[in-house]
Amino acid sequence: MNIRKAVITVAGPAQRTLPLQTLVDRDGQTKSALSILLEEVIQAGIEEVGLVICPGDQSPFATAAGPHAGRIQFIEQTKPLGYGHAILSAHPFTGSEAFLHLVGDHLHVAKGEKSCARQLIEIATAESCAVSAVQATHESKLPYYGAVGARRLQGHAGLYQVDTVLEKPTPTVAEQKLLIPGLRAGHYLCFFGMHVLTPTVMDSLEEMVRQTDGAGRIHLSSALARTAESERYLAAELAGRRYDIGVKYGLLTAQLALALSGQDRDEVLTHLVELLAQT
Repeated sequence: MNIRKAVITVAGPAQRTLPLQTLVDRDGQTKSALSILLEEVIQAGIEEVGLVICPGDQSPFATAAGPHAGRIQFIEQTKPLGYGHAILSAHPFTGSEAFLHLVGDHLHVAKGEKSCARQLIEIATAESCAVSAVQATHESKLPYYGAVGARRLQGHAGLYQVDTVLEKPTPTVAEQKLLIPGLRAGHYLCFFGMHVLTPTVMDSLEEMVRQTDGAGRIHLSSALARTAESERYLAAELAGRRYDIGVKYGLLTAQLALALSGQDRDEVLTHLVELLAQT
């Protein structure tokens, strides 16, 4: 499996402006969230990036991409039919290849030198199948994420065979269908905002659009549930954390995570201690 393309979705109504927000990265450089995402995928070996946008949004995203704009193919989602449909809009770009997919409103901070995207690509290449990055998440956050039910793979730390995929389950449903031995009580494996998807996932999304006759919203989780039924599909806990910049204080939390993992950690900690002492 040779993964050389990435698809980043930024077309959601509540998501469109988030990747344009500015942060200071781990090296102390001021950049847009989009630019940080692009650097992550490029450093992971990705050659081409498809950016799924709302019609008319190309100009601000080209500006936010900065020096990486030349690597981007802009893809307009012509109808607001949901997250899964946004990914399907990139089908002409991905063709018959497996590809890396990231959502535009998440940032990822790796523990160590190897980025989260690189970790995921290496796992998918070694296992030669679709792989979704996941993170153990408290049940109070279930309204924000898709989640999986899975079995641990023996001899593979942090790797799971996926059996079930549910979109934003309630805690009651999660307790019934998504419990995984070994996770802390009240925690479930929720999506990380990063996947390696195979062409069959695109086929499932296409079939779902036909079944709804283009009138209903299409969810990636539904296509991934079909994938779990028809082929080998794994979930992987990576050495890193995701930060959803679309939730309350999400941008602040992501900025702190970047700062505390970077070269200015001691300076940032000093400022935080001073701030706490004043409150």
